[in-house]
Amino acid sequence: MIEFRRVSKVFDGGEKKIEALKEINITVEKGDIFGVIGFSGAGKSTLIRTVNLLEYPTSGEVIVEGKDLAKMSEKDLREAKKNIGMIFQHFNLLNSKTVFDNVAMPLLLSKKKKKEIKERVNEILRFVGLENKAMNYPNQLSGGQKQRVGIARALATNPSILLCDEATSALDPQTTKSILNLLKRINEEYKITILIITHEMEVIKEICNRVAVMEDGSVIESGNVIDIFARPRTETTRNFIRSVVRDEVPSSVYGLLNEDAYFSRIFKIDFLGLSSGQPIVSKTAKRFSVEINVLFGNITELQGIPFGNLIVEIIGNEDEIDRALQFIKNQNVKVKEVTKDGSKQRAHFKRLVGNSVHG
Repeated sequence: MIEFRRVSKVFDGGEKKIEALKEINITVEKGDIFGVIGFSGAGKSTLIRTVNLLEYPTSGEVIVEGKDLAKMSEKDLREAKKNIGMIFQHFNLLNSKTVFDNVAMPLLLSKKKKKEIKERVNEILRFVGLENKAMNYPNQLSGGQKQRVGIARALATNPSILLCDEATSALDPQTTKSILNLLKRINEEYKITILIITHEMEVIKEICNRVAVMEDGSVIESGNVIDIFARPRTETTRNFIRSVVRDEVPSSVYGLLNEDAYFSRIFKIDFLGLSSGQPIVSKTAKRFSVEINVLFGNITELQGIPFGNLIVEIIGNEDEIDRALQFIKNQNVKVKEVTKDGSKQRAHFKRLVGNSVHG
């Protein structure tokens, strides 16, 4: 477990002090894959570096496995840090050392016996899929292979906590996916708690069960990933979510909707879990005297749970649209009325595009 208790960090920039962290309160439970997301300068790198005291907090406490590392003796701190592995964005490998020697480095520093080092390094290299690269040097490896070496090195001392500092941002999408799958395996098979910082919402979506969103040194919201995706409270979080789950009709589609005799309203319907598989649009069109024009929609998966949205135009008289709307709301989905400018005003539109369902 990792607890950040009112953690602040101030850097002295001469005449101007920089508040990198402002009273952060987060709890990372044992077994979590906890993501911290934010734009550059949000303070997330500073935050993760306080866990192993690469940065000391100016105030507050960082409690790791029940202990405040900042209050430990130098000897006890060295021992405690062996329980915390760290993966870096740019790998931080020694180019003059082989893959085997890079992974063995933490064990050599811990004065482990030669036989024990050999067995452990070979075991970890098999786990990360690099057993045939032990005698290679970093400049002979791809970016993904270098990061696997970094991961193997971080696992060498059998840590219970793994810190990932933008571990995939230097990698292409396919390699990123393979590294994320490896991190999931580490969490599941070794029962290691993972704290990962990133500016990519795709990373959060793929492997994290909980997330904190940072902005300007503060945590602006945090919680279960599914809850954050389904009910974001801040515009920053909504912007991150839109990078992986698009929920706005392209402006070109709105441009084709002009005033006509029909009365219509546009709604965004959010689906989560079982409701994602329900034929809500078809049921509504059959039950009520309305036409439903599907403007836009997508679906993705969060922790194995379907999540997505539809944006539809409902066409008919006002009373019948109200009845249809109430029926949709009763299907355990979230419904929001929208128009071209994002407001909730009613509007008259001509039905020219999309797949219409007529009741």
